[in-house]
Amino acid sequence: MIRHLLDGVPRRGIALLLVLLAILLAAPYLVGGYVLSVLFLILYFAYVGQAWNIMMGFAGQLSLGHSLYVGLGAYAAAALYVHFGISPWIGLGASIIISGFAGAVIGFLAFRFGVSGVYFAILTIAFAEFARIGFDHFAWVSGSSGLFLPVENYTENDFWNLRGSPAMFYYLMLAMTVAAFLLCHLLLKSRVGYYWLAIRESPEAAQALGINIFKYKMYAVVLSAAMTSLAGVVFAFYYNNLFPEQIFHISRSIELILGPIIGGVGTLVGPLVGAFLLTALAEGLRELMLQIGVEVPGVKQVFYGFCLLWVVMFLPDGVWPPLARLLGLHKTERED
Repeated sequence: MIRHLLDGVPRRGIALLLVLLAILLAAPYLVGGYVLSVLFLILYFAYVGQAWNIMMGFAGQLSLGHSLYVGLGAYAAAALYVHFGISPWIGLGASIIISGFAGAVIGFLAFRFGVSGVYFAILTIAFAEFARIGFDHFAWVSGSSGLFLPVENYTENDFWNLRGSPAMFYYLMLAMTVAAFLLCHLLLKSRVGYYWLAIRESPEAAQALGINIFKYKMYAVVLSAAMTSLAGVVFAFYYNNLFPEQIFHISRSIELILGPIIGGVGTLVGPLVGAFLLTALAEGLRELMLQIGVEVPGVKQVFYGFCLLWVVMFLPDGVWPPLARLLGLHKTERED
C-alpha cells in the first residue's frame, strides 16, 4: 500500500514533504496564538482548494459557487448541535449528505442538459445565491441575525463536540489537509483519475473512447461537494457563528478557489502553495497597515486581484509547476 502510494514520487520530494509535515506538527509549540490562527487559515484554504481542485483541476468543471457546500455543511452540523446537542461528528453525516445531494442536483441539471463552460460556472453561482437568500429568511437557523454556537471553554479540549483550544482545531485541519492530499494523489493514479483527465482535455474524445463522461463528472462534483462540507463543519465550530451573507457570498467562493489558481490548477501541491502565499502575504500586509496606522478599505481584495493578474500574465500554469522544475520535483505529479 505504502509502495503504491509513493510510486513515482522522488526521494527529494518525500523528504521535503516530511520536513514540512514535521514543522507543521511542531508549530503550536513554537508560535503564538495569532500565527497559529494564520496557519489554521492556510490549512483551511489548502484543504478546500484541494477539494475544489478535484472538480476543476482534475475533471475540468469550473465551479464559482463552492461556498454553497461550505455553508450547507456548516449550517447542518451547527444547527443539529445548537438545537439538539448532536455531536458535529454525527452531524457531519448530515452535512455530507446534504452537500453531496446539492452537488448531485447541480451536476445532474448541468450535465444531463449539456450545460458546460461558463454557463456551468454561472449555474453554481446561482445556487450559492439561492442558498444565501434562503438562509437569510430561514428562522430555524436565525436567518440574517446569525447562528451562534455556545462557547464553553478554550482550554479543555472536547474533541467529540469540537469544543476547545485553537491548537485542537489546528491539528484537526492539518490531518484533514494531509488526508485530502493523499486522497487526491491516489485518485490521480487511479482509473477514475485518468478518466477525469481525459474528460478535462477533450470530452468528445473521452466519450469516443467509451468513457461515461456523465457518470465520472458526477463523481467529481459529488466528491468535491462532500469534502468541502467537512471544511464547513470545522469552520462553524472554530468561529462559533454563521451568517448567510458571510458564508454563502460569492466573495467567499472566490477566496476558496484563489489558492489552487495561484498555486497551479490540476496539481497536487499547487493548492498548498497558493494557500500559503495568499494567506501569509495578505495577513502580513494587513499587519503592516495596522503597524503604520493606515487603513485602506478592501486592501486584501486588491491584493488578491493583483496576485491573480500577475499569475495570469506571467505564470499561467500557476506558481508550483516552475517552482517544482526549479527544485527538481516536476515528476512528483502528473501535470499533463
